[in-house]
Amino acid sequence: MQRKSLDLWVGLFVLLGAAALLFLAMKAGNMSSLSFEKTYPVITKFDNIGGLKPRAPVKSAGVVVGRVAEIRFDDKSYQAIVTLNMESGYKFPKDTSAKILTSGLLGEQYIGLEAGGDTENLVAGDRIKMTQSAVVLENLISQFLYSKAAEGKEGSK
Repeated sequence: MQRKSLDLWVGLFVLLGAAALLFLAMKAGNMSSLSFEKTYPVITKFDNIGGLKPRAPVKSAGVVVGRVAEIRFDDKSYQAIVTLNMESGYKFPKDTSAKILTSGLLGEQYIGLEAGGDTENLVAGDRIKMTQSAVVLENLISQFLYSKAAEGKEGSK
């Protein structure tokens, strides 16, 4: 009897560990918030997407309203074309703006939407024209260092 009880507890512990690993894998794959709601595609173009990845969240006012579906490179305009799958329950005006933001200092990147004031809403296949590219931390640091080096040279003359 005691052996069966021990086997039961070990089995329960193994199942709990497997569930924890599955949860961790879903979180790491950014699939923990799968939504089966209908979506509509919206297209945006950015000069620099930084570390944005497919399945990254699209947020407005901190609420996830969609996901990044696809990222392609346009060899004519030399820009990244990002397709967003917006949940059909959320409607945004046609003059909505999109920018690539970062969660925290070094967190994951996501797309933030700011609604405009247009009376017509975005529909499937529409394009968001007002975009702001990702701020790349390495570029900011190099600009800071170059400006400090230039100040040092001017001060020594």
